[in-house]
Amino acid sequence: MKFVHQREYLSEGDTVVIQCSQTCNIRLMSDANFRSFKNGGRHTYHGGAFEEFPARIKVPSTGYWNITLDTVTRRAISVTRKPQFTHKIKIIRNKDKN
Repeated sequence: MKFVHQREYLSEGDTVVIQCSQTCNIRLMSDANFRSFKNGGRHTYHGGAFEEFPARIKVPSTGYWNITLDTVTRRAISVTRKPQFTHKIKIIRNKDKN
């Protein structure tokens, strides 16, 4: 499976904001869950399939997090023409560090 991946050190309460040109699966995962995801195994994540953007996911705890995006399509994919897929990932840092 092809996917976009970005690893970030995030703090609890930060927000990951994703803009995407089409419906996509967005997952926010720990390192252990990302390894399992890459290997086709069971994994847990925050996020899901999004059709409306920007998508916002709150970071549940401080640490390294993996953000992945992959496209969702209900139509047959052409072998000769790849669909356009543009995205932007932005982190909104939580200013309230108690």
